[in-house]
Amino acid sequence: MSAPRISTLAFLTPGNYLDDDPYAGLEDTLRLFEFGERLGFDGAWIRQRHLEHGVGSAAVFLAAAAQRTSRVELGAAVIPIGYESPFRLAEDLSLADVLSQGRLQPGFSAGTPPHADLIGDLVFDGDWRSFDLSYGRVARLLENLRGDFLGDADTVIHSPGNTQRPRLQPHSPGLADRVWYGGGSVRSVHWTAENGLNLLSGNVVFGDQSDDFTTTQLTLIADYRRLIDPVRPARVAVGRVIVPFDSADHTTRERYRAYAASRHDRTLGPQGTRRVLFAPDIVGTAEQILEQLRADPVLAQTSELRLELPYEFHREDYEQILHDTVHLIAPELGWKPTFTNEAPTPLWTAGSTISDLVDDNLFPVDRAEFND
Repeated sequence: MSAPRISTLAFLTPGNYLDDDPYAGLEDTLRLFEFGERLGFDGAWIRQRHLEHGVGSAAVFLAAAAQRTSRVELGAAVIPIGYESPFRLAEDLSLADVLSQGRLQPGFSAGTPPHADLIGDLVFDGDWRSFDLSYGRVARLLENLRGDFLGDADTVIHSPGNTQRPRLQPHSPGLADRVWYGGGSVRSVHWTAENGLNLLSGNVVFGDQSDDFTTTQLTLIADYRRLIDPVRPARVAVGRVIVPFDSADHTTRERYRAYAASRHDRTLGPQGTRRVLFAPDIVGTAEQILEQLRADPVLAQTSELRLELPYEFHREDYEQILHDTVHLIAPELGWKPTFTNEAPTPLWTAGSTISDLVDDNLFPVDRAEFND
């Protein structure tokens, strides 16, 4: 088995905030995007979540993130297309892409979206249960993003000082080629490939043909590569929950271990009627994590790794996880940070000691725990 060789490193964060102070949490997430860019991450992704303490509109958030970053790719994983108007969302994403100067990487899912029993009637006029909430909405969004003119060749619209042929505005060429789909089943992966989208494959898949997570994910990626147009420079990104704790203090380490333990039972077999399969969270020292990643046959099939950050952690936790990943894990998998303009200010320089770090308040390191 070949060893993983990672050339593109991104992270996905849930965008947590407190119910009575959403601004503080959203600002922390924007600062995390800035921090990730300074570390050299290639991509920073946000989850879109409805009725939860998270980002309800990825397009709005990424437009803001575009003004706080200059290089990093800005992704959404994933936008449930069922709640969206394919034209209006295309307008929002296109505008955000222009503001980011072409850095958006929007990802989607189809089907009945979460919490539909609570907000379906608030989103739609009419009986939404009879609406097409499937892949067709993503296909229509793609058509809108491509910016074809509306009407016939003689159709124009008039606005003050301007006469033009109508199409979605602003048009952002190339955005349609940067659309991703979160494929976790045979059917969804086949549709993704046949429609020329990039593939997101995270730590959740559906056991259509196997009870084993790794076997299932390998099959899905192989199917995608077999069906995708070979001319298309399609991308495959694999997501894993990875929590290194080398520079964390003892209390934080125990909290990380407890988090992983609370989610372990779900990885033991298919869950529910849809036979959902979960990958185990990878928590430990960089050395322990590297041992598991090097033994992961799925990672050997892609050069793109997406770090999926846990829910409900604090910004300081996320920064520590990103830092340890960049300095202790990713380089051992062949990844190198990419910087434009000026290099980031290092968190420490060669020759620094753990005491220096503690004294500089860069990390709350427990010296005894670090030396274990």
